[in-house]
Amino acid sequence: MQPKFPSESVTTLTDLVLPGETNPLNNLFGGELLARMDRAASITARRHSRRICVTASVNHVAFNRAIPLGSVVTVESKVSRTFNTSMEIFIDVWIEDRESGIKNKANEAIYTFVAVDETGRPIPVPPIVPETELEKDRFAAALRRKQLSLVLAGKMKPHEATELKALFTE
Repeated sequence: MQPKFPSESVTTLTDLVLPGETNPLNNLFGGELLARMDRAASITARRHSRRICVTASVNHVAFNRAIPLGSVVTVESKVSRTFNTSMEIFIDVWIEDRESGIKNKANEAIYTFVAVDETGRPIPVPPIVPETELEKDRFAAALRRKQLSLVLAGKMKPHEATELKALFTE
């Protein structure tokens, strides 16, 4: 299977925060943001694998800044690492300043998607080749996250988690 670059899977969704999408403090509902991130990540996974993709897990979400009513919000996602049938998708959420147009990072998330065939069975996905320093950092961190998840689920013995051990023995 031909390797791909993270840049080939980039998805950018930009939208406005409307009154029906806000909580009593006039900030975007967290669930609405999760849905926007899921849509962007789904497109990213499909672009990478060229297959039907399903959300396997939401591994991390950081709601660092509230997103006020009327904000222009940009959700950017791209594949950070692939495994056999799964893809880790890293998502950055930006708010555009109304006056200057400068984008500030508000939130981030990490989702895992699995490529499936027409019957819903997982199928292999192309490997990823990171190019930028940020992509390389996220690529390396993805393996640590995967190993930690497997250890916590009892699917990997702690002594087999080589990437986790390296964090504590260097």
